[in-house]
Amino acid sequence: MLAIESSCDETAAAVIDEQYRVRSSIVASQAALHARFAGVVPEIASRAHLERILPVIDEALAMAGCTLQDLSVIAAVTGPGLVGSLLVGLTAAKTLAWTLGLPLVGVDHIEAHLFACQMSLPPGESAFPAVGLVVSGGHSNLYECRSATDIELLGSTLDDAAGEAFDKAASVLGLSYPGGPAIEAAAASGRSDAFAFPRSFIKEPQRLEFSFSGLKTSLLYEVRGLPGSTVNPPELTSQRIADLAASFQQAVVDVLIEKSRHALRLTGHKRLLVGGGVAANTLLRERLRELSRTDGIQTIVSEKSYCTDNAAMAAIGWEHFRRGNVLPLGADVRPGLVRKARN
Repeated sequence: MLAIESSCDETAAAVIDEQYRVRSSIVASQAALHARFAGVVPEIASRAHLERILPVIDEALAMAGCTLQDLSVIAAVTGPGLVGSLLVGLTAAKTLAWTLGLPLVGVDHIEAHLFACQMSLPPGESAFPAVGLVVSGGHSNLYECRSATDIELLGSTLDDAAGEAFDKAASVLGLSYPGGPAIEAAAASGRSDAFAFPRSFIKEPQRLEFSFSGLKTSLLYEVRGLPGSTVNPPELTSQRIADLAASFQQAVVDVLIEKSRHALRLTGHKRLLVGGGVAANTLLRERLRELSRTDGIQTIVSEKSYCTDNAAMAAIGWEHFRRGNVLPLGADVRPGLVRKARN
């Protein structure tokens, strides 16, 4: 199967066999293009996809040692994501499926992030059922995952996703983009208890929503001072930046862990799947291992190479193909796909 991913700011293609073995995985990052804006600019993203999609596909095929004639299925991420970016990937996939006479499979970006956890398990071992946490630049969501392709939203962010909060925090602190790695690097020499940042809804076990707006505002006030105040904030030294980054990172991770714990208790599941770009964060991965020990659950975190957007996790396309879920060539993207939350 040739899988194509273009939902946001990475142009990716992968060749994956029926046993989910990744024969090749190519990702062309656009981080440098968006760095000056400290966030993804949709028009720039879609134009970059247009330039890179064919070279990325060619490289994925070459690395896998196969040709177009060796393929059996074409898969493409159809949503959620940026509409212009998604259209580039789906159009390329449709063209290949039509010219080669192959079935076309649509992949849900969220399902793919969770399925990346399945790919880290030995053959024959299933990651489902479970609670799923997808935490990235665009998503901070909890799901009940009855199977790889049957997931239900339990709770999502009310404002920014965790990854977006990291981006904005890095901008406030004068750090580089993307913000997640920059905050983590700065936090390495800081004290995580230096600032008492808020942790929204953390003591409300029935609420599975996330909110990082108050946390971001608190950081902004520490750096720039309170609005209307005549008192200047302390100088933003390298140590103060480190302490602010460490405290901010700790607050984000605390919320992610506690909300995951609440979801596990509410559903009764004993397994937690974690995917998305923020899942690469070292502190989060350490706290997830601790959660496994203290709560007696199995925590499966996607491999770091599959945390950020990539096409290898679209191996879930094989699951859809086996179920006969094939797309017509007239299928459209689903940029704003929203799942129904449990009442």
